[in-house]
Amino acid sequence: MRYLPLVWASLFHKKTRLILTLLSLIMAFMLFGLLQAVNVLFNSGADFVGANRLITQAKVSFTQPLPLSLLPRIESIPGVARVAYSQFFGGIYQDERNFFPQFAVDPDRLLDSYPEWKLPPDQREAFVRTKTGAIVGRKLAEKFGFKIGDKVPLKSFIFTTKDGSRAWEWDVVGIFDGQDDDWQGRSSLMYLNFGYFDENRQFGQGGAGVYIVRVADPNQSEAIAKAIDTQFENSPDETKTQTEKDWNLGFARQIGDIGLIVTAILGAVFFTILLVTGNTMSQAVRERIPEFAVLKTLGFSDGKVTALVLAEAPALCLLGGVIGMVLAMGAAKGLGAVLGGAPVAVQGKVWIEALVTMLLLAFAIGIFPALRARRLQIVDALAGR
Repeated sequence: MRYLPLVWASLFHKKTRLILTLLSLIMAFMLFGLLQAVNVLFNSGADFVGANRLITQAKVSFTQPLPLSLLPRIESIPGVARVAYSQFFGGIYQDERNFFPQFAVDPDRLLDSYPEWKLPPDQREAFVRTKTGAIVGRKLAEKFGFKIGDKVPLKSFIFTTKDGSRAWEWDVVGIFDGQDDDWQGRSSLMYLNFGYFDENRQFGQGGAGVYIVRVADPNQSEAIAKAIDTQFENSPDETKTQTEKDWNLGFARQIGDIGLIVTAILGAVFFTILLVTGNTMSQAVRERIPEFAVLKTLGFSDGKVTALVLAEAPALCLLGGVIGMVLAMGAAKGLGAVLGGAPVAVQGKVWIEALVTMLLLAFAIGIFPALRARRLQIVDALAGR
C-alpha cells in the first residue's frame, strides 16, 4: 500500500489524457452493464419458468391457432396433469405507449397450470363467473392504478369484435401476486376471460395460440412432448411441443439472438477500448522513461518498477469500470420503467463478469509497457536513447 500514492501520481501525470481515457472506460462499462442486464433478463426469463410445463404450438408457427378440439386428446396422454390454453390478445391501454402483455385464458385451467400466481379464492371465483372478467398482476395494477371494479378499455391491434370494432372493455375482478419476489417482479401482465373473448371476436373462434401442458413428472417431459406431437402427426393440425424454457427462448429470438447481438456489440466496443487505452498506457510509459531510470538508480528493482507500471492499468480500469457499472445500474432501472416495469437489473453475476473483464483488460494494456520498463537500462534511459 505504501506505493499507492506513487501509482496514483503516475496516473495523473497528464490530467486531460487521464480524464478522456476514464470517460471512454466509463462509457464502455456502462454499455457493458446495461447490455448484459438485458441479456440476463432474456435468459432468466427462460430459466425462470417451471420445469414441469410444456408449450404446444402449431408446427408452422405460434401465430397459427390450434383448435380447442385438441384439448381432450392432449389431456388423455399419460403423464399429463393439467392442460391450459392461451391466446395473445395484443391490446393497447388508452395510449399506444401503454402496452403490456394480455392473454385470453380459461380461468381455472390457467391458475391450476400456474400455481406460482396467487389469487384469493373469492377473486378466482369472480374471474370464472364474470364473462368480461380480467385479473391483473400486482406490478401492473400499481403502475396504472388498477383496482377491483375498474373497467379497462383495450384496443386490440389483432382482434376485432363482431361489429368490426377494435375496442374491448374488461372488468377487473382480481389482482394476483407472485409466490416470491422473482414471480412478483414479473407480474406486469393481464389475463382475460377466454369465453367472452372467443364468443365476441370476429374471426378465429374455437382456436387458441398455445396449449400449456403441466406434466406430473418433469423427467418425463421429453417423452410426453414427443407423444403429443406424434398424436397429431400428418394431421391438419400438426404440433410442435417443447419445454417452456425452450419456447420462451425461441419466442425471444424472433427478434434475433440476443446473446449473439450483445457479444458482437461488446466485442467491438472493447476491441476499440483496448487499442485506445493500450496506446495511452504505452505513451505514458514512454514519456516517463527518465523517471523509471531515476527509480532504478534509487534502488528500485526491475520487479518493483514492473509492478508499479503494471499497477497503473488495473487502477485505471477499475476506476473507470466501477463508475460505469454504477451508472449502468441507474440506466437499467430507467430502462425497466420504460419497458413497463420489466425487471432489468445489473445483478451480481453481471458485476462479476465486469470485474473479470476489467482485470483482463488491465493485464492486456499493462503487460507490454510494464515489460518495457523492466528491460530499461539506466544509462540508455538517462541518455535519451
